[in-house]
Amino acid sequence: MKYSTKQLAQMMDHTLLKADATDQQLETLCEEAKAFETWSVCINPGNIDRAKDYLEGSDVKLCTVVGFPLGQMTSEAKAYETAEAVFKGADEIDMVINVGRVKDGDFEYVREDIQAVVNAAQGKLTKVILETCLLNSEEIRTVCKIAQAAGADFVKTSTGFSTGGATIENVRLMRETVGPDMGVKASGGIRTLKDTLAMIEAGATRLGVSASVSILKEMKRNDEKKD
Repeated sequence: MKYSTKQLAQMMDHTLLKADATDQQLETLCEEAKAFETWSVCINPGNIDRAKDYLEGSDVKLCTVVGFPLGQMTSEAKAYETAEAVFKGADEIDMVINVGRVKDGDFEYVREDIQAVVNAAQGKLTKVILETCLLNSEEIRTVCKIAQAAGADFVKTSTGFSTGGATIENVRLMRETVGPDMGVKASGGIRTLKDTLAMIEAGATRLGVSASVSILKEMKRNDEKKD
């Protein structure tokens, strides 16, 4: 399928999750998101208030992260963080699973952990970050099914802070597991238009990218050459 630059932008969560992100960088992120009409900005929860001000009057959604980046917080802490983020104005929640519990085979804990966040989100869109670089194929399939059963809206590959990011193989596996009706978000290491289109071809319906601007500019240049 051929995408326009605007259609591609509407699949992007324009992302800034660095520990040393400054207010100036946050403002720039929001201005870029508005200018290029990305679906959302994805930021740390401590920046929700400021990002909300910077996005005022635009259609750009506000996405934030919960239990980030390790996922080793208690379920109660994740639920509280989610509820506070929603109260402050977050439109979407990206939560990190407890990977250690997956490795232990404690899937009831994993289910309850995800369910706590979905419930606390009060109907806001939720994405479940698997950290696929730390899981084998069977674990990926199992967690995808758990997230789906818990009512999450998306499964997501990576935080971008672990040993690897999104891969074509894992995105394809996630799509095959959840079927056509659940979202799949590819994130981590997506830096070029080629990477982006390959992830979409594999089944991603959302992309977490910090390189949104350069990717969309590359797309626009390609469109102009064809014209």
